Amino acid sequence: MKKVLIIRFSSIGDIVLTSPVIRCLKTQVKHIEIHFLTKKSFLSALNENPYLDKIHCLENSTKELIEDLKKENYDFIIDLHNNIRTKSVKIKLGKPAFSFKKLNIEKWLLVNLKINKMPEIHIVDRYLETIAPFGAVNDNKGLDYFIAKTDELEPKSLPPSHQNEYIAFVIGGQHATKRLPLEKIISICHKIEIPIILLGGKEDLAMAEKIEAECGTEKIYNACDKYSLNQSAGIVKQAKKVITHDTGLMHIAAAFKKDILSVWGNTVPAFGMYPYLAGENSKITEVKNLSCRPCSKIGYDKCPKGHFKCMNLIDEQEITLWANKS
Repeated sequence: MKKVLIIRFSSIGDIVLTSPVIRCLKTQVKHIEIHFLTKKSFLSALNENPYLDKIHCLENSTKELIEDLKKENYDFIIDLHNNIRTKSVKIKLGKPAFSFKKLNIEKWLLVNLKINKMPEIHIVDRYLETIAPFGAVNDNKGLDYFIAKTDELEPKSLPPSHQNEYIAFVIGGQHATKRLPLEKIISICHKIEIPIILLGGKEDLAMAEKIEAECGTEKIYNACDKYSLNQSAGIVKQAKKVITHDTGLMHIAAAFKKDILSVWGNTVPAFGMYPYLAGENSKITEVKNLSCRPCSKIGYDKCPKGHFKCMNLIDEQEITLWANKS
């Protein structure tokens, strides 16, 4: 029996993107025990994964955690995060390690000089390259996301207007420059013909309330900050279609093979983190040929140029035609 530790501390989306690595190792490599190390706040994204044998959580300091990990006596470490903290863990455990290549130089060139040297390969396939020495290969089954039965959402728990079919609209995003402006979301919601459920966190609640007030409760159900991550995932799972920014729920929707329209602002799909093997009618919407885009590999609280063209010029008709198509 070989025992391996996979490390990925954050975030929800990145952890979901590692799921094919877990599955392919477990199903293709004989006599393997798989442990996963992440932050405690992301535990719910892994708890129900049947391919994992044990999960370790980082809360504050790594000191106590390292002592527990040493007792496991791993044969190998698979580092899918590859930052200063994970390098420290690898050094202290002193075991053979296989580490994900982050392509920081290529990302810097694309952001700062607009020179695209990024490989035309999804980050999932780059993660899977890390486990090639184990003889594991891509099974092309896409992403996994597992929800506990206790978190499965009953359709009858939703408002009557949203129990038959709805579009899940993920209005959140880690940074403002990855989110559509409020006025544009309202305009899009007005033009969509079927009910919409808004998804997001506590920080999106005020925006969601304004959208609901403008479009009415028969059209809009504001689910922001009302459900846990897994309950929100359940809403995504049962949706007819999903409109989303570049968020963790986008990748969860891809795991459920939903038809996804992903909206891209200051970041670009060329970074390799677009929806992976999602529904066949999925679509990417972005404003191409902007000289300032991408302005960051992550995002900002406001547009550095002040015009926010990457989102203000998004084609609303393209979104609504996709949403209204049977």
